[in-house]
Amino acid sequence: MTDPVPFEAELFERIHWLIRLRWFAVLGTGLALLVAWLWFPDGLPWLPLASVTAAIVLYNTLFLRYAHRLERTHPEIPRLRQASRLALTQIILDFFALATLIHFSGGVENPLALFFVFHTIIASILLSRRASYGLAILGSALFAAIAGLEYWRLVPHHHLPILGSIELYRNGPYLLVVIGAMAITLCLVAYMTSSITIRLRERDRALVESNQTILAKSQELTAANERLRQIDAERTRFMVLVTHELRAPINTIYSCLDAVLTGSIPPETGRDLLERARQRAIELTELVSDLLRLTRVREEAVRQEELGLVQVDAELNQVVELMKVEANKKGLSLIVDVEPDLAPVRANAERVKMIWTNLVSNAIRYSQPGGVITVTLRQTPTHLVGAVRDTGIGIPAEDRGRIFEEFYRAENARTMSPTGTGVGLAIVRRILENYGGRIEVESELGQGSTFTFFLPKADG
Repeated sequence: MTDPVPFEAELFERIHWLIRLRWFAVLGTGLALLVAWLWFPDGLPWLPLASVTAAIVLYNTLFLRYAHRLERTHPEIPRLRQASRLALTQIILDFFALATLIHFSGGVENPLALFFVFHTIIASILLSRRASYGLAILGSALFAAIAGLEYWRLVPHHHLPILGSIELYRNGPYLLVVIGAMAITLCLVAYMTSSITIRLRERDRALVESNQTILAKSQELTAANERLRQIDAERTRFMVLVTHELRAPINTIYSCLDAVLTGSIPPETGRDLLERARQRAIELTELVSDLLRLTRVREEAVRQEELGLVQVDAELNQVVELMKVEANKKGLSLIVDVEPDLAPVRANAERVKMIWTNLVSNAIRYSQPGGVITVTLRQTPTHLVGAVRDTGIGIPAEDRGRIFEEFYRAENARTMSPTGTGVGLAIVRRILENYGGRIEVESELGQGSTFTFFLPKADG
């Protein structure tokens, strides 16, 4: 879940601020009552005023404990909803407590009535516009109720001694003006404060979204830079391997030609050296061709618009027709078993043909005369599954984890077939990974190997 916007993240801090502010209010109220009692010991009903103050202390303590408990709960959204309800409950209780204090300390004569404005501002900051309007109406109604009940003498009026003998609570026109002014003031305050708050929240949300977008882009750039670093390191390793693989045949060709040209060998052996140089040149040509293929596959950016629908079985048939001659020369049986009505894959036809060519040619190269090579092609609900199984020399257990590395050849493979670049299986793996596929190998030394690859079916 993403982090809440700043308004939501600060809601708990503002609730704690409101609770701390209430402690100051309690302290101020207590000091005011003490001073008033010293000046006018018989002027006000001190017990009700002290009781209301004690009630504020009690519910503020409960709010503090509940706020701490709420901060430790999850998930975020229910917790924030409960926090909003907590803020609303606090302000409602404050309104009733303030109305009670005003009633017992002078009613409409008491300037503390202005604290309704202060609480309305707090409500508009913490809560929604609807809630702030509701609290403005509640404050106006409580103030009007105090004035009306005292005016009609349904509850006793407690006159402030510092005001002398003036009794404004009996002045009807004055009460109407004061009540109307209070209601208009609270509603205007709710409107203006909530409007400013809403705009600030929208800006906060926009800033958060912008920051999240920038963060996402930054993460993408970081990932891209890491990928570029890996590609650069891989390219460096590739160049080192290529240089190593090219050096041996080039040195052999150079040595043979140098020996013939300088006349440092008997004439009768010159032809043998030239034949050796020729054979190494052929191997070098094959290596360069494989390197070119591998380079193209390594750096190929597979874009959907460049791919087509390819029938993997059709590409297999072409490869088998070419490989039959070589298999027959070596006395190998080449068996092909293809499931009918196969779905196509989205790929490049030449790359698919390259997969079959490398796997089948390897099976022929590393199988003894009289062996059997079985090629199968099946489909699952999501993939085409091709397999090439041979009865050849197999792969030692310690080499199976490395045979898909570039230029790597197992020792028994080098012994049976000195020629070979060790690039074919690396090409196959790269092609399959480019198309979202994979390849697996099962082998037992001296019993043969099975290479199985998986290609995703074309969508739709």
